[in-house]
Amino acid sequence: MGKISRRQFLGRSTATVTAVALVWAAVAMGSSCDEPQQAGQPSASAPQAEVKADSQTLSTGLPRATRGKDERIIIETDCLTAEIWPNGYVSGVKSNTLVDRKTGARDNSFGLDIVDFLMGPGAEGGIRYQFGDKVHGNIAKHFIELPQICTQAGHIDSEFVVGRDFVAVRQWWRWTEAAPGYTPGSLWEQTVVFPMGRRYFISSDCVESVNHAKELFLRIDIPGHIKHNRGDTFEQIYLSYEGCIPAFDFFEDFAPDSRHFYQRGTHPLPRRMIRAHKIRGKEMPWLAGMTLEPEMVSEAWCHQRGYVCLIQEIGRLPVKPGDRFAASYIVGYFDSVEEMETEYDRYQGFTSLAATKDYWLLSEGVIVREQSNRFRIVPQGRLPEPKRWRVLVHGHGEAIVNGRRIKVNGEHVVEVPRWK
Repeated sequence: MGKISRRQFLGRSTATVTAVALVWAAVAMGSSCDEPQQAGQPSASAPQAEVKADSQTLSTGLPRATRGKDERIIIETDCLTAEIWPNGYVSGVKSNTLVDRKTGARDNSFGLDIVDFLMGPGAEGGIRYQFGDKVHGNIAKHFIELPQICTQAGHIDSEFVVGRDFVAVRQWWRWTEAAPGYTPGSLWEQTVVFPMGRRYFISSDCVESVNHAKELFLRIDIPGHIKHNRGDTFEQIYLSYEGCIPAFDFFEDFAPDSRHFYQRGTHPLPRRMIRAHKIRGKEMPWLAGMTLEPEMVSEAWCHQRGYVCLIQEIGRLPVKPGDRFAASYIVGYFDSVEEMETEYDRYQGFTSLAATKDYWLLSEGVIVREQSNRFRIVPQGRLPEPKRWRVLVHGHGEAIVNGRRIKVNGEHVVEVPRWK
């Protein structure tokens, strides 16, 4: 591939393929590679448990994180409670556990920032992905590495730290299967930070590839699917690339690419990439998922398939073995679209997240931790590297990023030179 700029690559037209009846390639993945599989989840119309903040309780001992049953990580801040499960249905924040202390709202999802598999565009080149129906849409794609992490990994490694004013969790896993011509073993890492004083968490998904690929992307759920029965759990959906959509538009199933669909290169690049739904009920908030660099989103679906399916695909970049790509998000509760936009603009453009017990860092490019307080930033895939990177630092301590020593005291943005 000839040398091209980051914007030239990301702005190219994305080819679509007319719906054709294709034989589904048998892979060891269960009945449907996209279908959430969780036992014992409440129904869409189940009553939500009321959660009230006790000011005396919240004034001491927070933030807090502990290991519970089955190694689950139980997180508490002054604004949120949440759980992250390394066993069973894994990755992201566990379904129905993100609770807003202000209103008692909780997600009615299959989980938030949930991770699937690595793919490429077009029907050829790997294991063909099913398409040509209402569930999968009409755009041809293929699998590169499998299985689907959330439903089939079973267990992922995890660790957490409790800082002065945040909790940070890191999870990671390597894919164990690959399409013919590819090698399994690419690494997925997810970092999730729960800051005090905020009704949202910040997260990032990063892939380190072991393969050459002309265009590689990761499929995720952001913020998460919406369980409902004819709109009984939400009033409307907001898509920053389209606007507000009433709940009745999701009463009947429709294909991912038939409406409320975004594709990089064929649709205008939005200023912000925000997807949210207004929870039904008096004084209930919005639950939003915001990808902080819109250019990292290659496709975004918002369609009905028995639930509202909110899938995003990130990357679609050229990679060689050892290359990485990443995207960062804000996921949580907001009282208005304007409030979402304000927080989005505070962190816009950052794509990677790392944390120690003393501080957390958001960066452009992909941030890689090499030692306890030493980091370097690498480009996204094969994209060109700029002369300088922006880094947002939060906490207290000292970080060394690309050789520059940074005093961390509060929250501020610095610039560092490219890695030498």
